[in-house]
Amino acid sequence: MNQTTAIVWFRRDLRLADHPALSDALARFDRVVCLYVYCPTDAWPIGGASRWWLHHSLAALAQSLKIIDGELVLLAGNPLAALREVIDASGATAVFWHDLHEPAERARDQDIEQALGDDGIEIVRHNGLLLNLPGSVRTGSDGVYRVFTPFWKALRARLDVPKPLPAPLSVPTTAIDLGVTLEALQLLPRIDWAQGMRETWQPGEAGANLRARQFTTAAIDHYDHDRDLPGVDGVSMLSPHLHFGEISVRTVWHLTLARPDSDGVRIYQTELGWREFAHEILAEYPHTPNAPMNRAFERFPWQPDNEVADLIEAWRHGRTGIPIVDAGMRQLWHTGWMHNRVRMIVASFLVKNIRAHWLHGARWFWDTLVDANLPANTMGWQWSAGSGADAAPYFRIFNPVRQGERFDADGAYVRRWVPEVAGLPDKYVHAPWTVPAALRQQLGFIPGDQYPEPIVDLSDSRKAALAAFSAMKEANA
Repeated sequence: MNQTTAIVWFRRDLRLADHPALSDALARFDRVVCLYVYCPTDAWPIGGASRWWLHHSLAALAQSLKIIDGELVLLAGNPLAALREVIDASGATAVFWHDLHEPAERARDQDIEQALGDDGIEIVRHNGLLLNLPGSVRTGSDGVYRVFTPFWKALRARLDVPKPLPAPLSVPTTAIDLGVTLEALQLLPRIDWAQGMRETWQPGEAGANLRARQFTTAAIDHYDHDRDLPGVDGVSMLSPHLHFGEISVRTVWHLTLARPDSDGVRIYQTELGWREFAHEILAEYPHTPNAPMNRAFERFPWQPDNEVADLIEAWRHGRTGIPIVDAGMRQLWHTGWMHNRVRMIVASFLVKNIRAHWLHGARWFWDTLVDANLPANTMGWQWSAGSGADAAPYFRIFNPVRQGERFDADGAYVRRWVPEVAGLPDKYVHAPWTVPAALRQQLGFIPGDQYPEPIVDLSDSRKAALAAFSAMKEANA
């Protein structure tokens, strides 16, 4: 009897548990070819930190498949050509995948579905990335929600998240003489700068499940308070695992439902809602990775790039002279991740105190974050700039000193990442330039020597930002 074969095209779903596409293919076909095609898009090609993560996540998935008699086939290049190559080699008559929702990937997938459909290949698409498909929650006037709170209220009212599917016990496969080695994809850096990431992370499904269970069995109950404290281990740090699909969002959702109700549980669920909202906004406004959602900001008087180039470099490398900003940027460089409260602080400093275009920050985060995700990255930077959905009011300019004093009161976070100021008393650790002259001599601390003085004056730059917003309003009047 002839055996039937299907392809499961893995993308950002590098797991076996709760994988609807894989489960469906195994239920309907005798054999499955598990395929990953490395095909970065031209618009926002995958950054260096994310490539490092992808390498290790693919290695973990390949090992997990091998244990249950499966195999991960790796190819690189045009995905339609790769799929056709595997179809020819395996005799597959269907391709299963989970939908992606970024503009470039969505357009590409539509073209592939059309082309393979014309070839007589069945295409089976599943939702494996989100709790809810973008576009299905609309306002009373059939528009998209531009403010999070009413969006989340509407989604929660209709949300019915299926229970996660179990991982398969076996993945019967068809042997094909195709594929490249993981090393051939050249995802790892030529010069090894990833020591800090190796110390911080365990990419792959096992690492995702471990972190999810550790967070939801203890820390989640205090999440409502601890999530704003960068010096406390109070957040899930699941963002890269969710981005690469090493754990499904509905698995995480059901882990939260298993906990007793608390403010921490509800607020963490709301954070998962922000993930949904970011996808919703990007699907509706596909231009926003590169242009403001609020078109009025096309006339915002950003500082010319050549005039702030040195300031941007100082920001990137944690040499601004503002300890909470520098701590965040150094944490990012070392671990490929930054605490969310600090992300807001460093973003505000770049776009409002330096007044550099938000795309400088978006591109730097894209290259250095292991959780670089186009919907979230776009929404975060447009929020900080004031030009996006549910954006921060133009007059909201974070004072990084007060933010540090409020959320890192004992200076634990700053002292960890900015050792140059570790010996200062708590009173001065977030503003070392204010250390009195007599105490400087006693401590052996000379501003501008061991640690730079602030690259901008916080008060003057705030006034300049407010003036720039006023000028934009007049230009658009």
